[in-house]
Amino acid sequence: MRSLRTRLFAILLVTTGLLWLSATVWIFLSTRAEVERVLDARLMEAARMVNSLIVSPDMLKEEGDADANRLIQSATKIPLLEHPHYDRQLSCQIWSLDGTLIGKSDSAPDTTLAPHATGFSETVINGETWRVFAVENASLGVRVLVGDNLRIRDRLVNDMVKGLLLPALLIIPLLAVLIWLSVGRGLAPLRKLAGDLAAREASDLHAIEDLGTTREISPVLKSLNGLFARVAGAREREQNFIAFAAHELRTPLAGLKTQAQVALASDDGEIREKALGQIVAGVDRTGKLVRQLLDIASVGASESAEPAADCDVGEMLTALRTELVGQAHRVDVAIDAQLFGLRIGMDPNLFRLVARNLLENALNHSPPGATVSCSCKMEVDRLVFAIEDMGPGIPDEEMPHVTERFFRGRFKTAVGSGLGLSIVEQALDRTGAELELRNCQSGGLSARIVLPPSLVR
Repeated sequence: MRSLRTRLFAILLVTTGLLWLSATVWIFLSTRAEVERVLDARLMEAARMVNSLIVSPDMLKEEGDADANRLIQSATKIPLLEHPHYDRQLSCQIWSLDGTLIGKSDSAPDTTLAPHATGFSETVINGETWRVFAVENASLGVRVLVGDNLRIRDRLVNDMVKGLLLPALLIIPLLAVLIWLSVGRGLAPLRKLAGDLAAREASDLHAIEDLGTTREISPVLKSLNGLFARVAGAREREQNFIAFAAHELRTPLAGLKTQAQVALASDDGEIREKALGQIVAGVDRTGKLVRQLLDIASVGASESAEPAADCDVGEMLTALRTELVGQAHRVDVAIDAQLFGLRIGMDPNLFRLVARNLLENALNHSPPGATVSCSCKMEVDRLVFAIEDMGPGIPDEEMPHVTERFFRGRFKTAVGSGLGLSIVEQALDRTGAELELRNCQSGGLSARIVLPPSLVR
């Protein structure tokens, strides 16, 4: 069922119908029990009344059968309701204790209504069930039997239930219309929200105002506003990426073109060789810039901070050392033995991105013959993974700005683009880890990755 309105209508209608049916069954059962109690009291009253009117069996014989029957008729004619079906006398018989029928009412059968001496009983006579109350008068030698046909009782109860069901059958269509209109009225805020969203421009991502919204729709608005914020952030990152790429690639490409023109126009071998060397360096720098821009786009597009798998720190650093040391100018990388076997709950690709950028920065800023050290240690309740170089460090006034995109400080290198630390910080934000930068007392920079206990395996 795709329509929410139809679904709510069906649920409410079925629920109301079941409640009405349950109430009808309860009323039927309680009414039947009450009617039986009242009618049993009526039987008992009639039997005792007839018994009280009998002075002696001889009186009945002296008055004759017709007078006896008239006495019974007048004593048992207690109308139940002012209705042609119920305004009738009870069936009554007077038997002597020796088994002789002394008198009976017109509606009473010829056979005995009940074989027992006193009290209530049910007897089947000619296929019909009778409810009978018997009173035995031992002093007079008679037994009075007053009975009621249960078919009459059932008709009374059934007519009362029909009196409840017939109005229900007439009210249910009206109730269905009212439920349908009420559900439609209740869903009006949802239709208004849908209309507002349909009327929006594709570029309109501002939050929907939650003013006077119903409690049930408020979570939907919050989720939609969260979605709009994420889409706006993704669009902003995309626009920033395009702007960064266009801005940063323009200069190196122009430089490559200039150096190529110099090499083509010069007949001097030394000038041509120098120009070609500049082209090679420019290609390396542009390639690194493109890779870092793609890294920024990749990190920015990731919405989940959950790690895909554990990462072995020592193995990852060993692979990066093999890849990067040959590109550095005779700078070695020392990896602490404690890092081997250390596993952290970070996506391996994300950790590789972080470690590569930190190692590249350390190698590029270290002098030839220096050593970049990688180590770890526990500080209170957190694990600190550090990469320390032997370069000039970062001036104190530049420290707050080094993680900004394209910021290149006083000690910038020829191949740097000002994106490495920005990528590292953005990637670590996805995992819950933190980046701390400190100048070493002996010189150089210590780039520290602070890992919470939840990331240490």
